[in-house]
Amino acid sequence: MRTTVLLIMLLAGNLLTDVYANSPKTVPADKNEFTVHRGLNIAHWLSQSEARGQERANYFTEKDIKFLADAGYDHLRIPIDEEQMFSKDGKPDPEAFKLLHNGLKWCAKYNLKAIIDLHILRSHHFNEKVKPLFTDAAAQERFYECWRLLSKELKKYPNNMVAYELMNEPVADDAETWNMIANKCAAVVRKSEPNRTIVIGSNRWQGYETIKDLRVPENDKHILISFHYYLPFLLTHYRALWTENKEYTGPVHYPGIVIHPEDLQQQPEAVAKKFKWYTTQTFNKEVMKSHFQQVLDHANQLGLRVYCGEYACLETAPDADRIRWYQDICSAFEEMGIAHATWDYKEGFGIFKDGKPYWELIEIQTNKPHK
Repeated sequence: MRTTVLLIMLLAGNLLTDVYANSPKTVPADKNEFTVHRGLNIAHWLSQSEARGQERANYFTEKDIKFLADAGYDHLRIPIDEEQMFSKDGKPDPEAFKLLHNGLKWCAKYNLKAIIDLHILRSHHFNEKVKPLFTDAAAQERFYECWRLLSKELKKYPNNMVAYELMNEPVADDAETWNMIANKCAAVVRKSEPNRTIVIGSNRWQGYETIKDLRVPENDKHILISFHYYLPFLLTHYRALWTENKEYTGPVHYPGIVIHPEDLQQQPEAVAKKFKWYTTQTFNKEVMKSHFQQVLDHANQLGLRVYCGEYACLETAPDADRIRWYQDICSAFEEMGIAHATWDYKEGFGIFKDGKPYWELIEIQTNKPHK
């Protein structure tokens, strides 16, 4: 009997070793490390908004943070823009930083973690043709100075509560230009905060396919490799007015082929030609997982963890297809151990429907049933 028990214990120990050896690198053993699982972006508060004063303050409050914590999210990704946080001469804006500090105080109160994402610079917007950040040394220095000042303001928060994302969706002409700037910026942060988690995404909108070209500081385990995912784009940005998708007025489908050939035949010839590619491509959960695996493979080579900082499907997409897409992507994240944050909260990609919480969607994202 004793021999049998010992054998069972040995087999169990070997089994656990195999499980941990093959599990994704998402939950480090160190309780002081920054770890996240299911989150949400607070867009259009301190980023991509003209609102100021009381209008900006009212957009996102303690009540919102309590709601998100109760709903089952464990962290927030908070985009901030240079033009909101700093004047043109580089001085911190007191009102904007007060709002940010309030938000972080409320996160601590409701046990949420936060990623501070420097979303848009005066010298870099991911959709602008001209991006001085990649060609102007002075613009690069201003970028580094933003992080010196942000670090000075935020270093008081525990390392296991707040992380820094250096910049959102870099779009340089070549990957190494971004790699050099990102590595220099990380070194700026490391001078005063050696153990702060830094989130770094790859060139070209943080696409999964460019992760292989990302170079990060060596021997730095406090880094999260970040990617964004919005595929198939015609579905996730269905009829989005700021994209070419607005030209296609026919139905879209998920999973499977996004546009059926007979649907395309109803479109004008120029539109049909532009979107014909979607009649040849199949998108489903297995396709998603194959894309995510490319990110995991590169991160595992570096011994680092993976984070999907943005994924979403616009409310204009057919609701049933949209829900199926969320079900697939969120279950893929769970199965592969990838932390994630949906885009966004209150706007067109958000978690409300007809002005009320869209609980079916929220439950998919948080994996928590609504009471």
